[in-house]
Amino acid sequence: MPLISYGHVRQTGVGRQPGLLMALVLLLCSAIVLRLAWLQLLHGQEHRAMADENRIRLIPRDPVRGRLLDHTGQVLATNRLTYRLYYQPRLTQERLWPSLRDRLSGLLGIPAEQLELQRRMHQGDDDGFHVPLTGPLTPLQVLRFREQAASMPGAEVSIDVLRSYPNGKLAAHVIGYTSNLTEEEYSRLKEKGYRLSDRIGRSGLERTYESHLRGEWGGQQLEVNAAGRVQRVLGDKPARPGRDLRLTIDLNLQRAAERALDTVAKGAIVALDPQTGAILAIASRPTFDPNLFANGPTTAQWNDLNRPQAPMLNRAFQAFPPASTFKIVSTIAGLESGKFSPGSTLPTMSSFCYDGQCYSDHGAYGSIGFEKALAVSSNSFYYLMGLKVGPDELFKAARRMGYGSHTGVEIIDEESAGLLGDPAWKKKVIGEPWNSVDTITSAIGQGAVTVTPIQMARLYAAVANGGWLVTPHLVERPMPRRWLGLRPETLRVLREGLRMVVTEGTAKILNDSTLPPVAGKTGTGEDPPRPDHAWFGGYAPAGKPNLVIVAFGENSGGYGGTVAAPMVKIMMEAWFHPPAGSNSGEAAPRTP
Repeated sequence: MPLISYGHVRQTGVGRQPGLLMALVLLLCSAIVLRLAWLQLLHGQEHRAMADENRIRLIPRDPVRGRLLDHTGQVLATNRLTYRLYYQPRLTQERLWPSLRDRLSGLLGIPAEQLELQRRMHQGDDDGFHVPLTGPLTPLQVLRFREQAASMPGAEVSIDVLRSYPNGKLAAHVIGYTSNLTEEEYSRLKEKGYRLSDRIGRSGLERTYESHLRGEWGGQQLEVNAAGRVQRVLGDKPARPGRDLRLTIDLNLQRAAERALDTVAKGAIVALDPQTGAILAIASRPTFDPNLFANGPTTAQWNDLNRPQAPMLNRAFQAFPPASTFKIVSTIAGLESGKFSPGSTLPTMSSFCYDGQCYSDHGAYGSIGFEKALAVSSNSFYYLMGLKVGPDELFKAARRMGYGSHTGVEIIDEESAGLLGDPAWKKKVIGEPWNSVDTITSAIGQGAVTVTPIQMARLYAAVANGGWLVTPHLVERPMPRRWLGLRPETLRVLREGLRMVVTEGTAKILNDSTLPPVAGKTGTGEDPPRPDHAWFGGYAPAGKPNLVIVAFGENSGGYGGTVAAPMVKIMMEAWFHPPAGSNSGEAAPRTP
């Protein structure tokens, strides 16, 4: 009995095994089918894209930056080809890098520590396929590498593009410069398509028009295996070059501005078309060579760029006391307020005393009108006029002419709005009430009044063009201008007075028969204990102006008529008597 019982049990257990195995197989198959469905049906597209990302690599190709051209198409900023050394870790084994690094160091004369630092810095960029190590290379370094290239897999010398400024320092402050991205900048800008090896505009138009000039990266598509080895080239995506930018600058006149500024240690010149506001020349001293930043300045060069004289500061956009050039604004205030007529006269004297204070003048000219007062730059005339008109009308006229606000020029982040220290400003900032001394000094452009050379050029353009406030600009395009609504008699008085400044006043050096009739105003700004500033602003031909120039010498000493006016003469000679083949002075009119 027990034997029969045990046999029955064994037969029953054996009979169940196929059913259990089948159930297990079905369960596993079901799991596999469900997993495949989940992977291929529900998430198939996502995983296919991931597989392609693992299989396909893109070696980037940098775009060529757009050029900057003057208004006739002459090149102001372009690009030059050079060579750079790259490391390609996917084409060699990591353990071979130290040996390769040391061989490259000895062959090219580059410290191994520098190569190691660059490899680590750029290892995460470009997915590790094309790591820049150093550059630009000299022709001798390139030749040495080419001779040994076959024995150094993983290293490559490729063509690189660097920014080039063929005219050196010319117009450096408005053209600007480019330099490499920092790691901090890269972390912010990589979402916009920048790469760690990118260069970016740092100042001037290079910075303002960065998106216009930079272009778009391209690259070469490579197929790699699971180990990351390159199998074949799948295709190329050409880099999209940046777009060129045509400027309003006239190269011949710009060269003249640079020569004129060589006569002072610090200063600025602005020349523009009075009808449109197109800037024809703009220069600042001291200056710098933007080519220094192509390879990166040395320590000595960087220290020189940061010396106290501030060579990288664009003085055409910085504010200084306008001195007697402000008498144009005072004249506008007197006539437009209705408190004076075009025929009004005031007495002048060598020493003017008021409220217990005495103020000097260049001389006593008797009782004179506005035209004569502008011509001889009579301080006492404008002391009296300013007191009668009052500060509210003075500053109202200044704001009307664009002082105290930005001009609208493209490089707005480098432009000062200047200062109009009116009674409200004095009460708020200094905490004192306005007095007669403030009115008297403000009327002749001293005191808490500062303007920029470009603001002043805009003022003279308004007188020259018949009362339109233009928008100074550096890039060729139509720009708005605003009608000021000045009375015809106000404009007539200003034009006659500014012409008399040249024919019989403080700027006789410009009364030259070789030049068309010139009109303008000198100014000598006090800046104790430093030497005076020198100004001249004017336009020509006086009857139908096509050129406005403002010249400024910072702490140059001397007078506006002896320092700034000669600079303007150099420029007018270049504009009205251009060298053969130049378009200066005969440029097609720019329609506002």
